[in-house]
Amino acid sequence: MIDRRTLLFGMTAGLAGCHGAPQASGTVDQPHLPASTPAAKLIAAARTQVGVTRRYDSAYTSLPFPGGDVPREKGVCTDVVIRAYRDAFGIDIQALVNADMKRAFVAYPRKWGLSRPDPSIDHRRVPNLAVFLARAGARLPIPADGKGWQPGDIFTSAPANGIGGTGTHIGLVSDLPGARAPMILHNIGRGAREEDALLDWPITGRFRWKV
Repeated sequence: MIDRRTLLFGMTAGLAGCHGAPQASGTVDQPHLPASTPAAKLIAAARTQVGVTRRYDSAYTSLPFPGGDVPREKGVCTDVVIRAYRDAFGIDIQALVNADMKRAFVAYPRKWGLSRPDPSIDHRRVPNLAVFLARAGARLPIPADGKGWQPGDIFTSAPANGIGGTGTHIGLVSDLPGARAPMILHNIGRGAREEDALLDWPITGRFRWKV
């Protein structure tokens, strides 16, 4: 069996990272947050994607704006976060990222060669979401171990890309415990999953937004 730390994390069609092999879904323990809390609502919205978003698809897609999305049966890691905020709180990250990029385009990565914002793709790129969240004041220190995370935290990480570099990944911290850290809700291969994988790759960012 291939260790998932060495699996290839692609950047197909301009979407950054988020690709890999699935692991078993973690659904044995019961959630322990009060259902009325914002974090619980966010996690519940992400959890509803498990079994619905069944595959990873990084192809560029022209989206409606605002409120655009690809069909729910597919997506990338960023879509888990985007859909969770939209379903839980009615927050349209597509529109917010686009508005912020129009205000401060130079603050965002220029690695894709764009000269202006593209509402079909900008919000679906991990580096752009990290910049947006930091500019929104959501960045928090990265815990020294798995014990410092809270349900509803957003993490970014840098999985190995299989060719000597790193990819980019993003997901939500669950309210279910794992062996060393909380479970996470993400899509890193074959659809949305809830699994014990937070510390499988180097963590590059921690954010807590609207929860």
